[in-house]
Amino acid sequence: MKEITAKLNNYRASPRKTRIVAGLIKGKNAQDAIVQLDFLAKKSAHPIAKLLKSAISNAKNDFKLADEKNLTVKTITVNAGPVLKRSRPRSRGMANQILKRTSNITIVLEEQSSPKVKSLMI
Repeated sequence: MKEITAKLNNYRASPRKTRIVAGLIKGKNAQDAIVQLDFLAKKSAHPIAKLLKSAISNAKNDFKLADEKNLTVKTITVNAGPVLKRSRPRSRGMANQILKRTSNITIVLEEQSSPKVKSLMI
């Protein structure tokens, strides 16, 4: 089984908010995950969909996979990136710190040898 990776570094959204979107597509078929991300009303859905499409094209170009229907999202990790520190002025000459967090996202796709068939019990 081949593992295909794609990374997005320093994405300007907090990891906590990005992990919500990442958890929705973990373990899904890559094509189904793209459809789900297209209709999701979250800020980080679009960049994650773009990263997933990049991983699929990596599979086509680097690993010469002809059929992208056999790809599944094996893992998707969202780690904390560098934090931008800003300050906001307050009364009496004080300042409060504002932390602008960033995320590092890694997607690992896996090629299934044969597509899973769901059987219905009647």
